[in-house]
Amino acid sequence: MEKGLKIAVIGGGSSYTPELVEGFINRHHELPVRELWLVDIPEGEGKLNIVGELARRMVIKAGIDMTIYLTLDRRQALAGADFVTTQFRVGLLAARQKDEAIPLKYGVIGQETNGPGGLFKALRTIPVILEITKDIDELCPEAWLVNFTNPAGMITEAVLRHSNVKKVVGLCNVPIGMKMDLAEVLEVEADRLEIQFAGLNHMVYGLDVFLDGISIKEKALAAASDPGKQTSMKNIAALGWEPDFIKGLGVLPCPYHRYYYKTDEMLAEELEAFETTGTRADVVKGVETELFDLYKNVELQTKPEQLEKRGGAYYSEAACSLINSIYNNKQDVQPVNTKNCGAIAGLPYDSAVEVNCIITKEGPKPITVGELPVAVRGLVQQIKSFERTAVEAAVSGDYYNALTAMAINPLVPSDTIAKHLLDDMLEAHKDYLPAFFHSEKA
Repeated sequence: MEKGLKIAVIGGGSSYTPELVEGFINRHHELPVRELWLVDIPEGEGKLNIVGELARRMVIKAGIDMTIYLTLDRRQALAGADFVTTQFRVGLLAARQKDEAIPLKYGVIGQETNGPGGLFKALRTIPVILEITKDIDELCPEAWLVNFTNPAGMITEAVLRHSNVKKVVGLCNVPIGMKMDLAEVLEVEADRLEIQFAGLNHMVYGLDVFLDGISIKEKALAAASDPGKQTSMKNIAALGWEPDFIKGLGVLPCPYHRYYYKTDEMLAEELEAFETTGTRADVVKGVETELFDLYKNVELQTKPEQLEKRGGAYYSEAACSLINSIYNNKQDVQPVNTKNCGAIAGLPYDSAVEVNCIITKEGPKPITVGELPVAVRGLVQQIKSFERTAVEAAVSGDYYNALTAMAINPLVPSDTIAKHLLDDMLEAHKDYLPAFFHSEKA
């Protein structure tokens, strides 16, 4: 009998887990996952048990040979694993709510992975992912680490620079979402489309678009900027692009670019929402309550459609396709976060970038794109400088690095506001940032 795979899911109590389980079920004929270990922290034990029981019902309904294990012991889950996926949130949704609400007091975008919110999510998360990599290095050194935890680009950067784990890939559902949305707008089958992606996580551009191998870039740009066909993600307002701006830019922006190219409008949208429905974290709390009520239903044996409200569309497709392609050496093309290795000129060779790669059993092989267009190159380089500085701050607990990272982020308007924001957010997240409160400054 074929030896099966052991996969450990760190953050197994996440509402996204049924999507992942569905992906493994659909691919079980070529991706023989025999043991799926869902691991969480004590605060997440209730959700872990609910999600785990749904996962077991899904496996039974599918009639496949896969055993679901639930544990609070990370080391037990990691021992001998072939793949490790990470999808956790340090501080849970309460921390996200602070990341989104505090910047608004200063007239600054409050967003989970961009600006001050993205900085603080990184500061809380990077020390934890580096502890996980120490366990991986000891307990399953040959395993691939597939990280979905945001901010995925900075997490990948930290692992590449500050751990012994080099078999790491960061993953995001933004590129596949862009492809699926464009296919819908163009009214073509998604598998006929190919987008040349390059940039950074949540800062990725479509440099060219091909239909059946022939470039349709101009048509794609026109479709993307058509006021009647605007699309976005569940967590980002679908504010329309200026068609002439998109034509001038000459590349497809991703939904997160609205925070940089439409900052005032997005801030106004957030402030209005804050007064009515609250932050996105407040909305997600409601969605999660609905989801877990559904998950508790012992008659439920499949992933519910309501999960798409959570922003998890195509998550299973991206995650499981990547693992499947590594395991089976598919050598297909997928956009992932990986070491640049010169693929994008003007960015450090050893930094994490988001770019199309050939996926092999040896991991992603980045496809060289050369220089980014001059119109977008500067913003990408500025964000990479922010990411690099933020990673060093997270690793060191250095106040001055953190302040520099805050101030050089393009969504923060001044060094003075940066300092006020940093001090407020450090105090708000004090329980999750011990390194900063052992340093001389803090």
